[in-house]
Parts: sequence; structure tokens; C-alpha cells
Amino acid sequence: MKRSISMWEFVGFGVAAAGGTLLHFLYDWLGKAAWIAPFSGVNESTWEHMKLLFWPMFIYAIIESFFFRDREDFWCVKLQGILLGLALIPIIFYTYNGAVGKSPDWLNIAIFFISAAVAYIYEARLFNFGKVKCRSQKLAFAVLCVIALLFAVFTFRTPEIGIFLDPVTGTYGI
Repeated sequence: MKRSISMWEFVGFGVAAAGGTLLHFLYDWLGKAAWIAPFSGVNESTWEHMKLLFWPMFIYAIIESFFFRDREDFWCVKLQGILLGLALIPIIFYTYNGAVGKSPDWLNIAIFFISAAVAYIYEARLFNFGKVKCRSQKLAFAVLCVIALLFAVFTFRTPEIGIFLDPVTGTYGI
């Protein structure tokens, strides 16, 4: 079973990497269609890059959940993994930029992949070796749904704070 979980998480990393890369360009490729905006990157802000990691991880977790119904900690582990990945993107990005200055594009791309890899490695370790106390699978899933809603809402009604600022255009949101 441990090998199976590790393989699922390895595939999940591939899905997140490929899905996030696709979502980075999809909004522009589809002519800035409003229906895809909540799921894809609409600008180069840190928030939008977090969205690129969230959607593939969340959708893959939904698919994965059908195969791991017997795991009483499934959604709690997924919540922890997704939150870790989402937190790493701004932590690494702003730490590097604060210490060194503007980061090159290749490093920004690497930050995305590193965040995804760490999140899935963390999930695999929790599934294989951790003892996650999960009080409510439904609550963990509900929190993920609230995060999904926030990504959708903040795409169109963007708060004017730094994490939402597009460094290329100096604007917020769409």
C-alpha cells in the first residue's frame, strides 16, 4: 500500500506540474474568456501563481479520493499538503526577492515546481508514516472548497494588496 500511495503522489506532482503550466497560459489562449479566469492565471501576481497550484492539486485530490475511500485521514492530509504548497510559493518568492532582489523568470518557475514537489512529498510521508488526527473529513474538504471559492471571487473582485499585484502591469486582477 505504501508504494501505491507514493505512486499516486508522484503522479499527482506530474498532474500539478503539467496542469499548472497549462493553466498559466489558458486564459490568454482562450481569448481572455471569463469562464476560465477563476481557474487559470489572469496575470503574473503571486496569488495567480498560487491558483495555478491549487486547482490541479484539488481536482486531482477529488479523483484520488475515489480510490482511497478507506483512508479516514484523506482530506485532512490533502488539506495540509495543499496549504503547504500554497504557502511555499509566497514564502520562497518574497524571501528570495527580499534578500536578493528581483528574481529571474526561471527561478519563479522553479518556485512553482519546488512548491508542488514539497507538497506531494509531504502528503506521501503523511500517508505512509504519519498519524494524522482527522476530526472531520467533511470540514477539511469544506475548507478546500472555501479556498476554491476565494480563488474564484478574488479573480474578479481583487483586493488591492501586494500578493495580488501584477508586477508586470502594476494592476490587480483582470
